Amino acid sequence: MTTTKLQIEINSLPAHLRQEVADFVAFLKAKSVKKSKLKSRQFGYAKGKIKLADDFDEPLDMFSAYQ
Repeated sequence: MTTTKLQIEINSLPAHLRQEVADFVAFLKAKSVKKSKLKSRQFGYAKGKIKLADDFDEPLDMFSAYQ
């Protein structure tokens, strides 16, 4: 159906049904926005953003009794 034919069909509806069409269009737009937010992850995106302490592998003081 062409855009012109669709517009004619919508205009021929009663006002309350035109409102339902408008609500459905808003629903479809919101649904497509939610799906488009999901993007594939890019390798190396977080490189340089996470740093580990130099003593990361050292035993913690609170576990010294268990050594």
